[in-house]
Amino acid sequence: MKESYNWILKQLPYSEPFLFVEEILNITNKGAEGYYTFSPDTDFYKGHFKNNPVTPGVILTECCAQIGLVCLGIYLLGQKTELENVRIGMSSSQMEFLQPVFPGERVKVVSELVYFRFQKLKCEVKMYNEDDKLVCKGVLAGMIGVANA
Repeated sequence: MKESYNWILKQLPYSEPFLFVEEILNITNKGAEGYYTFSPDTDFYKGHFKNNPVTPGVILTECCAQIGLVCLGIYLLGQKTELENVRIGMSSSQMEFLQPVFPGERVKVVSELVYFRFQKLKCEVKMYNEDDKLVCKGVLAGMIGVANA
């Protein structure tokens, strides 16, 4: 039976139109794997680029961060318990872009934990397109914790 990670999705501090996590396939203490489909109706496609829409690199980075860093951080903090007041902040990103992502494409993000200590989480991330070609890769880091209510 496939494990449900809905408890993690409920903890994400994002909503449409800035939610870039559709499904979490697998998550462990060592990394996360999930999917997102870029809707062709998303507003940023109207101007990036004229007559040739492509998903901006900053959005690809955000998708990698939400699936590979934030979902993993919530898992590591929560271990299947309800968290309140999750606080997240990106502290660094180093990404390399290799393939374009077009409107309507579904991507898979895979992350591997580098470290998690003193509320700082660092991961290596990779994004693949539907043809299993590497779209982008890099190292993302951020601060994640639970604020006192």
